[in-house]
Amino acid sequence: MSSTTLADEIRKRLGDLSPAERKVARVLLAGYPAAVFETVATIADRASVSAPTVLRCASRLGFKGFPDLQAALRAELDARTASPITLYEASGPSRPGERDESGQTTNPRLATDLSVVRHAVSQTFEEVAPHEFDDAVHLLSDPRRRVHVAGGRFTHLLAHYLGLHLTQFRDQVQFLPARDVERTSFLTQLARRDVTVLFDYRRYEADKTVIAELARERGGKVIVFTDPWLSPAAAHADVVFTTQVTSGSPYDSLTPALALVESLVAAVLESIGEKGHERMKHSESVARRTGLI
Repeated sequence: MSSTTLADEIRKRLGDLSPAERKVARVLLAGYPAAVFETVATIADRASVSAPTVLRCASRLGFKGFPDLQAALRAELDARTASPITLYEASGPSRPGERDESGQTTNPRLATDLSVVRHAVSQTFEEVAPHEFDDAVHLLSDPRRRVHVAGGRFTHLLAHYLGLHLTQFRDQVQFLPARDVERTSFLTQLARRDVTVLFDYRRYEADKTVIAELARERGGKVIVFTDPWLSPAAAHADVVFTTQVTSGSPYDSLTPALALVESLVAAVLESIGEKGHERMKHSESVARRTGLI
């Protein structure tokens, strides 16, 4: 299943469109995804072009017609909300291993999965915008800012992995509390110098979008890690990292996201420099004195 969205395809082909067709494309992008499901006449009116121009735009974007373009979006939206059981039923159970000439059991899954993971990690890193990565490093290495991290059902593991590393070499790193009362108090205290890092992957969790909204309303900065279909929280983010989730199972892979988190941690530590090194030594000393290591 392709992880390239229809919006990505439209942006990619903007340069191939005529000025009138480009107006149509911009209307589609401005109201994406709902605008794509409008009638041809409505889109033409909003773009101030003729109905045939809308149809030509769909054709230039690589579709047989406008209904074909809409069908592509429906498939994309289905992918956005796909659950593991949906993906399992679509792909079917894995095949058992086979025996080679010597009688040894071989399993083609290992080679296949390795190829999938390599490609997903490589694509993730290639698609990271250098300026966004630099912005994230700058925000997370600024000692004047508090850093808050939060994840979802599975991605809370990534949030804690990032947060635990940051606590080793910088102050003021906090995890979103699990209990309602503490969480409410925590969110009430969000402020202008805060950086909120959210991990939100399909099927998206509404509270992550609300947290991003609250953080931005208070003047803070927001970093969102999400999949190629984009969490709604990404609309409120200053930095968005989209990581590939393709895997050989019905479950989305978090390996590319983990690899990117590790790269980010290394860059933040390098940015903080000697102060980070001193903080690490102090943490080590305290841990030894208290018998934690």
